[in-house]
Amino acid sequence: MLLAPITLFVYNRPSHTLQSLQALAKNELALQSHLLIFADAAKREEDVKNVAEVRKLIRQKLPFKSVEIIETISNKGLMNSIIDGVTMVINQYGKIIVLEDDLITSQGFLTYMNEALTCYEDEKKVMHISGYMFPIHKKLPETVFYQSTSCWSWATWKDRWAYFNPNAQELYDKLLSSGKMYRFDLDGSNQFISQLEMNITGKRHTWSIKWEASVHLQGGLCLHPHMSMVRNCGHEGSGTSFDSSGLLAIQPLQSYVHVTKIPVVENQDLRERMKLYYALDGKITTTRMMYY
Repeated sequence: MLLAPITLFVYNRPSHTLQSLQALAKNELALQSHLLIFADAAKREEDVKNVAEVRKLIRQKLPFKSVEIIETISNKGLMNSIIDGVTMVINQYGKIIVLEDDLITSQGFLTYMNEALTCYEDEKKVMHISGYMFPIHKKLPETVFYQSTSCWSWATWKDRWAYFNPNAQELYDKLLSSGKMYRFDLDGSNQFISQLEMNITGKRHTWSIKWEASVHLQGGLCLHPHMSMVRNCGHEGSGTSFDSSGLLAIQPLQSYVHVTKIPVVENQDLRERMKLYYALDGKITTTRMMYY
């Protein structure tokens, strides 16, 4: 199995970056994997010190097959950093595993991601592999398909990423004209379309809702583990979102998920449970699933 390169995006949070790297290094496939780290430059004067600390940290000897560091000389912002970085890596390697600096992975994360990329490489309807699963407290099969791409750890292939459209207005218009708007918005839950609208008005500048819409327009589906293999440790206010409950920071992780080919159809039980999650469970936290 030819392993996918790991691409990690970092900025100004040295403690989060350290946690992310330490967890990733415990993965069984770490020593066989190529790691590329994209480090954005400081946007504000108050970020300079922390950015420098992060860059010092990632230059230390790391337990991977190889490590390549790409540092910008001016601030690109998360959206442009991810779009440009993913495009560069995937054009070179043909597939990619994507992480950000506040994501803590389980020890079987890389095994799951690589097995899924291999298993579904020729299933073109499968456009995205997610390492995250919401804390929905519902018994699910080992792996399931769901419409949501989920930006907290993911993987894809070059031919799927080719459908990515960064233009929010074009995506909105296509969803409207194709009659896919209601289903895209998880049957009117207003979890997704509002994110797209905020990008159109300029209130937000995010990347993942555009990937979500791009996948949906192609009729794509996303593979998810039955239980999350990644936890977000950045909800204390250091990043773009905040979880007042603290529940996401202690979400238990699944160590291993066995990947076997299953029918490429959306799991309707999960879809219905996610609608309930957004309506009820998600209100426990102030963020639910933030789109970056």
